[in-house]
Amino acid sequence: MLQRKYFQDGGQINQIICALLINLPVLSYGCSVGWMSPMTLLLQSKDSPRGTPLTDLEVSWMASVPYLVCIPCDLLMAVITDKWGRKTALILISISSAISWILLLSSFNIWVLILGRALVGISMAGSYVTCPIYTKEISDDNIRGALGCLVILFQTTGNLFLYIIGDILSYNSILWICLAIPGIHILLFILMPDSPSYLLKKGRIEDTTRALSWLRCRPAGDPKIEQELDLIRAEQNKDESNNFLLKDIYQDKILFRAFIIAMVTTLSREACGAVPVLNFAGEIFSLASSDNNLRLSPNQQAMLLGGVQVLGSALASSLVEKSGRKPLLFTTSLLSGISMCTLASWFLLRDNGILAPSWLPLVTLCVCIFCDSSGLQPMSVVITGEIFSFRYRGTILAITMACASLFDFVQLLFFKSLANAVGIHVSFYFFGILCLLMALYVILAIPETRARSLEDIYKDLVKKKDLMGIINDERYVETKDREVSRI
Repeated sequence: MLQRKYFQDGGQINQIICALLINLPVLSYGCSVGWMSPMTLLLQSKDSPRGTPLTDLEVSWMASVPYLVCIPCDLLMAVITDKWGRKTALILISISSAISWILLLSSFNIWVLILGRALVGISMAGSYVTCPIYTKEISDDNIRGALGCLVILFQTTGNLFLYIIGDILSYNSILWICLAIPGIHILLFILMPDSPSYLLKKGRIEDTTRALSWLRCRPAGDPKIEQELDLIRAEQNKDESNNFLLKDIYQDKILFRAFIIAMVTTLSREACGAVPVLNFAGEIFSLASSDNNLRLSPNQQAMLLGGVQVLGSALASSLVEKSGRKPLLFTTSLLSGISMCTLASWFLLRDNGILAPSWLPLVTLCVCIFCDSSGLQPMSVVITGEIFSFRYRGTILAITMACASLFDFVQLLFFKSLANAVGIHVSFYFFGILCLLMALYVILAIPETRARSLEDIYKDLVKKKDLMGIINDERYVETKDREVSRI
């Protein structure tokens, strides 16, 4: 059965191979994120290989500077991806990742360390702008969701991998292993084709046919290859416009509706509480273990969270084509909201001297991280990639990820002081309510995109707008079919 599905003529094994290699830079990015946890402990200890331990301010800059760099790089990667190709952009991402690891290997000077960490912002931008676009454009409709979730699976796997080797290997050994990942990717990915959509847009018909033939495991003259070429060509012909992209989106009611959905789903992930929960993990585990025999070192805590993240992202990859995008996003939003409100209640009870189960923070923490990696994070990437055509896809992913990067930077900078000022329970109630509102928004506004064409999705958007009472203009109702067909 597996052989017939993936290996026969018309199989999907080449798409899977290509998608795995597309997401290899994401593994390197996940390692960069995970590197901070064990290496911060080492570099701030009396046994620091640097000699002089790093200060809290120096560590804060190393942790936050990738998010600042990522904001302009989101837009830069969108331009490179559209003008010079998905393949070129991906190789540049691996080159920047390799330079980052080389800098960390070459010097302990704080400015070199910060510069090396700053280059992580390029990998971060490419991981969530270029990789989802590339994966979407090489995938068949019936597996694009599962392959689209690989970006989260590879990031969380990279995190966990660094948590583990960071606990058992030396400083330099870890860096050499991390440097090998982008090096291997550059060597292997030279053999992969560029996105068929990009090749066709550039007028490279023979290269497009060759790429589709390899990806679909069919001969170049196969009627289904010609049919797919016609579909890509038709989509791009509908996109022809000389207007500024954002002006197009603002003026077109359906596109603007899709843009709002993309922005809300992306920011809902950042506002679900996962970032501050991870930031407060040490304190929460410490509180959870104060009244029982649970004793976990900081790195063991990180390993536990990393394991939960990998489990969640693996589950997302296996369920997304069976359950659909909408049920998975709704369920994880609801559970995340409940877990955040429960965690907030635990803090409120503790602050008022009321005894609460010490295991409750540990459970709610794991539920929050699991929901983030299994639904909120992968679905925001997959849905955003599926509700826009070739012309808009890169720009929208760049804008949403730039806003997400800014939001994360602000959270890292101000969350602790605000939580101390108003009470940490207020902060977590806020996150929980936002997640519950997101669950409601999923039901009312977000269409199912699994295995559906863009035209079908946009027709569903029109119906939803009518059902919600948003459209009262009869002139729009009369012309909505014409607008959907134009898009």
